[in-house]
Amino acid sequence: MLIGVPKEIKTHENRVALLPSGVTELLRHGHQVMVQKDAGLGSGFPDDLYKKAGATIIDSADDIWEKAEMIMKVKEPIEQEYHLMRDGQIIFTYFHFAASQELTEAVKLSGAIAIAYETVEKLDGSLPLLIPMSEVAGRMATQEGAKYLERPMGGRGVLLGGIPGVRPGNVMVLGGGIVGVNAARMAAGLGANVTIYDISLPKLRYLDEVLPANITTMFSSTANIRNDIANADLVIGAVLIPGAKAPKLVTRDMLSLMKPGAVLVDVAIDQGGCFETSKATTHEHPTYVVDNVVHYCVANMPGAVPYTSTIGLTNVTLPYAVQIANKGWVKAIRENRELEFGLNIANGKIVYRDVAEAFDLEWTPLTKFLSSLN
Repeated sequence: MLIGVPKEIKTHENRVALLPSGVTELLRHGHQVMVQKDAGLGSGFPDDLYKKAGATIIDSADDIWEKAEMIMKVKEPIEQEYHLMRDGQIIFTYFHFAASQELTEAVKLSGAIAIAYETVEKLDGSLPLLIPMSEVAGRMATQEGAKYLERPMGGRGVLLGGIPGVRPGNVMVLGGGIVGVNAARMAAGLGANVTIYDISLPKLRYLDEVLPANITTMFSSTANIRNDIANADLVIGAVLIPGAKAPKLVTRDMLSLMKPGAVLVDVAIDQGGCFETSKATTHEHPTYVVDNVVHYCVANMPGAVPYTSTIGLTNVTLPYAVQIANKGWVKAIRENRELEFGLNIANGKIVYRDVAEAFDLEWTPLTKFLSSLN
């Protein structure tokens, strides 16, 4: 199979979908790899390393999209790439379709095969291709939140860890998954008072046992969030419903209860955001203010630490990419249930229910779709 790796063009997205070592592995299985010039440079992997690994360096992204049977990316195609997608072409990347009807319609119209990193799912319900970036984003959420609490950045001037004789900051983490736990651990490590919220009592019992003593667990309800948000210096939104829109846990009217200069960090922005006032931002312009509350809603947070993020991501995506390349996408998803969950749109049909329901579009059950391919 001919595999293409275009350079990411989303604002300040420096990650790359394949390491030079991944090129070597794909070539070992008999495949060919094209990498766009400077695609890995932002992550610390120059073209020479890809050439030594056996990749062909291509100047133009258009040429890669035109020739490649499978495109490997990090972020979803953006508007200027929509016309490059084509019928039958496999695109393996993060899509987060529920956040964009425009993207959903564009992929559907193209006839491309969209296999989404974020919905590849193991039988235990874990999301192996989302975990490493969730770990990065969770840790970054606290790091960025602490930064934007600084007065020169628009925050209220609170040091999360406090100092002797001065109380530490208060951090609310909404969601007890990978993002939330990593955010909470980082905040606790800085010395903040942290409360982590979730709707699963078994999960809260587990977290209560394993997390540091300065992290309190709390059942996630509108009443509890509304009651506690007035004391929060930093609120981190870390909820996830795989493939679906995130629930709005912090409403516009709750902002009036918050301290001026408090910070909201919405890690769920890729799935539409879990704060009612959230809108996607970029690393170039990461924040905005609503009702005196600073909002940080960067949709590709791990892109700011591309060396770490690229290695973490490609460690988990490469084995699946090899399976798809070796077997073709139909056989690969039939033989691997984890990849089956990753198929969102194919041949102009939406086969992932939550994506269709997000925009009230027609849904074709995957079993019915696969049987039609026989």
